[in-house]
Amino acid sequence: MKKQYQITLDGKKTLETELDGLKDKRGVIADKIADARDYGDLSENAEYDSAREEQGLVESRIAEIEDILANAEIIKHSKASTIGLGSKVELKSTNKTVVYHIVGPVEANPIEGKVSSESPIGLALMGKKVGDTAEVATPRGVITYEIISL
Repeated sequence: MKKQYQITLDGKKTLETELDGLKDKRGVIADKIADARDYGDLSENAEYDSAREEQGLVESRIAEIEDILANAEIIKHSKASTIGLGSKVELKSTNKTVVYHIVGPVEANPIEGKVSSESPIGLALMGKKVGDTAEVATPRGVITYEIISL
């Protein structure tokens, strides 16, 4: 059974853009490999090894993205009263207010405020409503968030 990936429409567009960029990179890497071959003995050719390694990484990422896109389930932000995938949530703790977008694990990026539904904070928020509190265990201790808006 194939794994189903839950991503937002924006996440899908981002992956498609990355895939196009990686496919464009194939030609550049092929040129690097050809140039490195001209240096002679491949067994001691660092440029060749580096180019082949880069090619492997790019091809692996292309295969990964193609698998994700082929098995993607697009999640839509609903106007539901409870937090779920696709929800944007404003939270308040004792010393700050933060906004998180609950997404699937594939497109999670905490720096951009996108947290996975499978992360500790995502799990603590799922199914909650405005006015509820959620406790999240962190390395610094338990943080209690009040859900301000959805």
